Amino acid sequence: MKPWTIGTIGLAGLAVFVGGAYTSPEVLLGVAILVALAVGIGWPHFLGIPAKKTLAAIIGLPGAGSAVAATYVPAPGFLDWTPAFIAAGVMAVFLMQLIRGTGQAQRLESTLGSSAGVLLSCLGAGWIAASRFNGVKEMLLVAGISAAFALLAGLIRWPDRIVAPLGIVLAGLTAPLAGLIFSNIAVIPAAVVGVVVGAVLVSLRRLVILRGDAINIPAAIGMGLAPVAAVGSLAYFIDKLLIY
Repeated sequence: MKPWTIGTIGLAGLAVFVGGAYTSPEVLLGVAILVALAVGIGWPHFLGIPAKKTLAAIIGLPGAGSAVAATYVPAPGFLDWTPAFIAAGVMAVFLMQLIRGTGQAQRLESTLGSSAGVLLSCLGAGWIAASRFNGVKEMLLVAGISAAFALLAGLIRWPDRIVAPLGIVLAGLTAPLAGLIFSNIAVIPAAVVGVVVGAVLVSLRRLVILRGDAINIPAAIGMGLAPVAAVGSLAYFIDKLLIY
């Protein structure tokens, strides 16, 4: 799989998240659960670590649980249960490594990488929180548009020293424009969203390049959707901090 294929998967996941936010809470919940499970399945393949099936459950199920909680907990604590699911997932990762015993291959890589996967999987609940927050979905649209431009920049087959700044700049410029056109969001909060989202996406693009082309389909799907899942939480917290 080439890096541009992973970027295309990310764009598709982004479109599904934004579309789900504008349909119904049940649809968005279904999208968040499917993405969490896809990240759970694909992340161990991307890392190339052992015990992929067990780790798929450990990474994916906390993300699904976090999405369910974000859908049904009373406002305003939409993500109050997310830290608990992250902690449970990380504890399960460490417990699994203890069960595997000493001397097993890639224990450190598996522990650290799987813990990061749990975090990314659970952050997908941020899309639901951002959708429920004040009943206003414009910040999600702004974050989605800026993320799309960052992902599109990542499809360009140029060196990272060019693509990374380009992706951040495009996301940072696109977000305020989207905010002015599609909502009443002020320029500065929208620009902050764009820059932060762009920085996260181009950083994870670097991981794909370092990993190389020798990745399978589950790995491509997991890596394409993982950063997109994080975008929702970024939009939610920036919305809450700078606008509310």
